[in-house]
Amino acid sequence: MSDIHAQIKDTVDQNDVVLFMKGTKSMPQCGFSSRVAQILTFMEVPFKDVNVLDSAEMRDGIKTFSDWPTIPQLYIKGEFVGGCDIITEMTLSGELDKALADAGVAFSKEAAEKIREHNG
Repeated sequence: MSDIHAQIKDTVDQNDVVLFMKGTKSMPQCGFSSRVAQILTFMEVPFKDVNVLDSAEMRDGIKTFSDWPTIPQLYIKGEFVGGCDIITEMTLSGELDKALADAGVAFSKEAAEKIREHNG
């Protein structure tokens, strides 16, 4: 398992924002992964997507790496942020904006406001 953890760590360290998901951002394979990818895409957050369905080792490894049982998993600047429910809540509360801004990651504040406006 340490090889996959090293691979995950490299991916997380080399990209400001990484979404480990089922499928890809252009073709999500589950509703939860789709929701988080849509939020990030709508907010114009540049992010790397990692399809955990490509490898059983990756699918299992990400869960032990983060000690989090579900996918998707979002990382910002090397820090695990959460899964679908947490990211959705953070988006609606404005916490995701703050996390991205604090990490120096570019995003559309206007798009984030539209999400809150539409869901408020």
